[in-house]
Amino acid sequence: MPHDTAYIATTFVAYVAFMLYLGWRARRRLNDIKDYLLGGRRIGRWVAALSAGASDMSGWLLLGLPGYAYLAGLEAVWIGLGLAVGTYVNWRLVAPRLRLATEQAGDALSIPSYLERRFDDRSGALRITASLLILVFFLFYTSSGLVAAGKLFEEVFGLDYLAAIALGTLVIVVYTLLGGFLAISWTDLAQGLLMAAALVAVPLMVIALQGGPADTLAALDARNPELLDPLTKAGGEPLGVLAILSLLAWGLGYFGQPHILARFMAIRSVELIPGARRIAIAWTVLGLLGATAVGVAAIGWLEPALGDRDSEKVFIVLASQLFHPVVAGLLLAAILAAIMSTADSQLLVAASALSEDLYRGWLGRGTDDRAMIRVARIAVVVIAGIAFTLASDPDSKVLDLVAYAWAGFGAAFGPVILLSLTWSGMTRAAALGGMLSGGLTVWAWKTLEGGMFELYELLPAFVVALLVSVVIGRLGPRPPAA
Repeated sequence: MPHDTAYIATTFVAYVAFMLYLGWRARRRLNDIKDYLLGGRRIGRWVAALSAGASDMSGWLLLGLPGYAYLAGLEAVWIGLGLAVGTYVNWRLVAPRLRLATEQAGDALSIPSYLERRFDDRSGALRITASLLILVFFLFYTSSGLVAAGKLFEEVFGLDYLAAIALGTLVIVVYTLLGGFLAISWTDLAQGLLMAAALVAVPLMVIALQGGPADTLAALDARNPELLDPLTKAGGEPLGVLAILSLLAWGLGYFGQPHILARFMAIRSVELIPGARRIAIAWTVLGLLGATAVGVAAIGWLEPALGDRDSEKVFIVLASQLFHPVVAGLLLAAILAAIMSTADSQLLVAASALSEDLYRGWLGRGTDDRAMIRVARIAVVVIAGIAFTLASDPDSKVLDLVAYAWAGFGAAFGPVILLSLTWSGMTRAAALGGMLSGGLTVWAWKTLEGGMFELYELLPAFVVALLVSVVIGRLGPRPPAA
């Protein structure tokens, strides 16, 4: 192993060992399935805020967004704007209401369980539909994290791609199995801080070495002046209304992401939410600005330029070139942190859908909590194995996989969750119609091309699900009091 790579490998091993230690510590606090799936509803504001942010952004923040900004320039600010607004509205509107509503709904531990109890659905249709949607879209989402891990280990250590994603999968599965929600929440706190530090350090170093912000912009202008205009594509064509709406629409996805909503459900009390919201917004804005700055600053710095296939490695390349191997190891560990912080959350929520909502609902009524924890752990392994298979294509793009899963969750659950918390006219039939129409519209829109179908599928699917829910709610019988 080359000398520099040995330094980086040592840093990685130390980081992974610390994450596994946190998982082992959390294991000692597991008493029942509520502890495993929601941390006993006792996490604090800092853990809730940074865990929500870290599990939200994933490897996309250090690979996908910098890669997009590297290719598209300041066009990337539109995604950041949409996500920042979505984060704020989610914490402001959804977080306090969902925390109270899930506790009042028989202490529901998952989104499918909440929907079933909120609408007194004794048929099981809501729980089963929601669980299946979670499983399908989380397979794509989790596989995006494994793709990111593969690209990281492939670039840094020269590992075979399949061996790299196998290693990343193993680490994530082990500490998720150990400590459940507490383990991933504690590790997310550490990972969130590391991600923020890395996204500040790398662009600042590039800017400093280039002579300052003015020289960085001059280098960017010399490479391609169109990249300095947020209303213009890299080729010089106007960005267009559809493209801007597509980028801003990413913010709509927040209301339906089960792994983010789980943090709202797990916070110790509603009184902690305003403080958590301020922490979460500050972290999100800092991360989005840093990620965009990484890609933009690299445009005029990297010689030779990275091709489209390697654009998502821009953070890795900069960290390796600019810093001492020990520091570079810490910065690259931030990518692993981002990957792990999301993949573990997704695995746990998907395992919750498979164990708590499907197994217990169909076969395991009366199963004790210790047995349910074992079922949830088995579900983690099964889901990770399927996601590994989906991630096995080395040409997969992190941003593409994340975009599809983000749209699926945002459209299938976002309107339903919002209406269930804010509208007394929302009914069981309306919730079922909203979920199905949102999920199916995402799938159908993605298969079409050209014209209006270039619009990001989340926006039309979200609108369809919202309209279907409202129409069914207004035309159907009045619901019982929530």
